[in-house]
Amino acid sequence: MARKPNQTEEYGRPLRRLFVGLLMLCLFLVFLVWRIDSPRVERFRANLIDTVVPSFDWALVPVTKLVGMVEDFQSYQRIYEQNQELRRELQQMKAWKEAALQLEQENAQLLNLNNVRLDAQLSYVTGVVLADSGSPFRQSVLLNIGTRDGLVDGWATTDGLGLAGRIAGVGKSTSRVILLTDSNSRIPITVQPSGQDALLVGDNSAVPPIEFLESPEKVRPGDRVVSSGDGGVFPAGLLVGHVALGTDRRLRVRLAADYERLQFLRVLRSHPGEMVEGEGSLIVASPAVPPEPVDAEDAASADGGQGE
Repeated sequence: MARKPNQTEEYGRPLRRLFVGLLMLCLFLVFLVWRIDSPRVERFRANLIDTVVPSFDWALVPVTKLVGMVEDFQSYQRIYEQNQELRRELQQMKAWKEAALQLEQENAQLLNLNNVRLDAQLSYVTGVVLADSGSPFRQSVLLNIGTRDGLVDGWATTDGLGLAGRIAGVGKSTSRVILLTDSNSRIPITVQPSGQDALLVGDNSAVPPIEFLESPEKVRPGDRVVSSGDGGVFPAGLLVGHVALGTDRRLRVRLAADYERLQFLRVLRSHPGEMVEGEGSLIVASPAVPPEPVDAEDAASADGGQGE
């Protein structure tokens, strides 16, 4: 069965052709008008522009809005790029701030180390704490100095505030420090002002106990605790901490060293004293000899002789 053509298609196609033809004709006439070089045509063109252009402001609004949107989008893109750049700079500033704070803390600790007054006979070398191997069963740290720096097992270490531990194991470029809190640590101490000698025994706690105290009743919480120097393990007079009363009613020592922020440790070079061998090396003062008694006759004869 044949299909009848649509009436809209029959009339629409000729109308489109007619419209396109009229449009082409108008464009051709405009082209001719703009190409003709004549005073009359020039006046006609001026009148046409004065009449038509002001009434076409509404047609320029979409174009103006579109141009504004493009400019706004470009501006937003620039702002976004600037924001990302500021974010990156802020991250860098945060990193620099952390580095500055760490350097400030390290500087303060180094200045603190330099302000500590020690025995003039003691020399020292400062090392950086590389690792903290602290655990419930062992308390020690690793330093970046060793035999190349002249370190010897048993030398005392301090953080500038107080005694921290002793060297126990030395390598070429590293060394291990057993802290006072380690269960293997035993150091002789003196409690001031009572002068009581005792032993500080590490028990893997932050507040090690005091053992072998001769007169505990003479010791009070807050008393100063220093190294006694007995046995030549540590130099005498190094600050260890202060006496504190534990929850178990035992006398303990609150250590002066700040174990939570150990970044630098000063290793004290302990030079042993010279040994005196033989009695001849000692100069013994002779006892005073009392004068002999003089007889009266001898004295009188002596006076007579002087008179003559």
